[in-house]
Amino acid sequence: MSDAVQPTAAEVRAAAEAVKTALDRHLAAVERRSGEDDPAVYEAFNELAAAAEAYDELLYDRYDEVTPFEIPGAEDAPPYTGPEEPNALSVLIRRDYAVVEPQRLLAQAERIEAAEDGLGAEASGTVHGALGVLFGEFEPDEIASRHKEFGLEEGDSTLWVTAADEPAEPGEWLEAPFEAVDPERVVCRFDASAMFDDADEVDLEDEDLEPLDLDRR
Repeated sequence: MSDAVQPTAAEVRAAAEAVKTALDRHLAAVERRSGEDDPAVYEAFNELAAAAEAYDELLYDRYDEVTPFEIPGAEDAPPYTGPEEPNALSVLIRRDYAVVEPQRLLAQAERIEAAEDGLGAEASGTVHGALGVLFGEFEPDEIASRHKEFGLEEGDSTLWVTAADEPAEPGEWLEAPFEAVDPERVVCRFDASAMFDDADEVDLEDEDLEPLDLDRR
């Protein structure tokens, strides 16, 4: 890159200050969050990710240096081609769990059965039966916030918001709810994965860096 198009030192400094401001806003949003999926936290996260990416690019262009900041997969998202003013939207959520304490899960299911009438007497006698009792009793968001109580361990999770021209007809997608997702109509998505944490640990071992974990999009 020629000197004529290089960013100035002042521009790099301003980008660094923007990262600091975004960090403060993100921390404040996290401290005030109302729940696991608080939109204010996601908004602050995205602002922080954008500020970190801008700073990284300017730092490289000016000084040929890089930061340990990484935004996994951000460049992989296709450009949005959906309607500018969507008339409908779909929210697609997937959360993975590992059953790490089966006895705790079974005990929770037995307690639910004991407090409810009409449940099968042996529904909680197996792990798959206990899971059916658990997810039949609690909303997925409540299970996510209380997963340790139920003997579960969180895995990867993702949330996609997709735009549509019109609402779907009742019942038309229930047999295959995730089959017809158009990536170019994804308004936004937020991912969480232990993979990002593992990658950060490798960076720390290899280069003694302290990366900023940006694992949502």
